[in-house]
Amino acid sequence: MQLQHLRYFVALARTRHFAMAASQCGVSQPTLSAGLAALEHELGKRLVERDRRFIGLTEQGAAILPWAEQALGAVRGLAQAASSDAAALSGEFRLFVIPSAQPLVGPFGDALLRSYPGLTLAVTAGTSREIEHALHANEVDAGLTYLDHEPPTNMLVAPLHNEQYRLIARSGTGFDGLNSISWEAAAGLPLCLLHQGMQYRRILDAQFASHGLSVSPKSIADNYISLFSLVRSGHFVSIVPDAYAGLFEGVDWCRFVPIAPEVPVRRMGLVVVNRDPLGSMARAGLSAAQQFDPGDMIEKFYHP
Repeated sequence: MQLQHLRYFVALARTRHFAMAASQCGVSQPTLSAGLAALEHELGKRLVERDRRFIGLTEQGAAILPWAEQALGAVRGLAQAASSDAAALSGEFRLFVIPSAQPLVGPFGDALLRSYPGLTLAVTAGTSREIEHALHANEVDAGLTYLDHEPPTNMLVAPLHNEQYRLIARSGTGFDGLNSISWEAAAGLPLCLLHQGMQYRRILDAQFASHGLSVSPKSIADNYISLFSLVRSGHFVSIVPDAYAGLFEGVDWCRFVPIAPEVPVRRMGLVVVNRDPLGSMARAGLSAAQQFDPGDMIEKFYHP
């Protein structure tokens, strides 16, 4: 069985498009189709439903997909194991990050690349559920996500930051002189928030509910850039992780206001799949993450 044929199959399962899968694998579409046909012939099962386009995986195709992903992941781990020290470790470190943890990419990436200069860092954003799937499917090396709320299963973790909440508003809209704002007052403002499919929003809704409150935002989005743009218009405010206040240090158009009372911290950190043996990339990620004190990571990095 040729590994390249497994790569074709996994790429097609992920992209659900023959031309895109061929491009991802760096081959022509006829070459990819021929490789899939050879894999089906070897297994004696039809794996892909197709007419002139991809329709879906057959029952047998869906059954072998996780095994194909694991096989490719094991081969990648074997190649990584050939690099036995920090100076020799090279290649692409694939990091999957939830939007709330994106301000942590800078500190973590800096520590990783200082310790392992032969690496390059590739960052992808997604939901916590997508991160868990990608890690178990060997699509990424590590994730940055919540460690306590809806934690991913069978993971080794390294805490990086203890999260709190901040109201963000445009300067000059009545919030400049505030030292804090209550949850009750925040609930009554024209809020723009992430949609409820995002973990941070579910956590935020639960926090409002603990105060007997519910919120009906004026606008929702699936990313923080959209929220910040809405806030800058002056017509909205938002509630974001405190790490973004560090990221926006020196930006004069916005103000961050603590929300009182502060809540028990929620830990954010690095997660890797708990495998034996642990891959070289996973070990490198954990080693870099363990350099930080979660209590002052953001403060030290953004306010040295």
